[in-house]
Amino acid sequence: MLTPMVQPNDLEEGTAQQLDFNKISAIGRDGHQVIPVVLQEVDSGDVLFVGYANEEALRMTLELRSAVLYSTSRNEIWHKGATSGDTLSLVDVRVNCEQNSLLYRVRREGRGACHTLGFDGSSRSGCYYRAVVGNDELMFVQ
Repeated sequence: MLTPMVQPNDLEEGTAQQLDFNKISAIGRDGHQVIPVVLQEVDSGDVLFVGYANEEALRMTLELRSAVLYSTSRNEIWHKGATSGDTLSLVDVRVNCEQNSLLYRVRREGRGACHTLGFDGSSRSGCYYRAVVGNDELMFVQ
């Protein structure tokens, strides 16, 4: 059986399900010392996306009062919105019961929160713009 060629934007813009169940183990194998961070829009309650923070990213978040994360794919600190202008102002940081994940409660200071663009070319409000509709299929919801 031939596997269809995946286009570069199929992962972010397609409807074929390609879940990365190896992401967490890859982060560990690569030696990243991070914890997951859920970013939530404080006024609406919408979950914008999930990222990772190391100690430096958390310290910078608290100092700047703006979401700073650690990019596990680029191996660098990432101030959300520094290039796009879509920054996320920090309301507060919460920690879960086991102290192994964080919740950044934020307000959008721009048009969106996702690095992808909607069909109209504008910033998406968050990264959860598709729903799982079957074992292998996604559907756009925004």
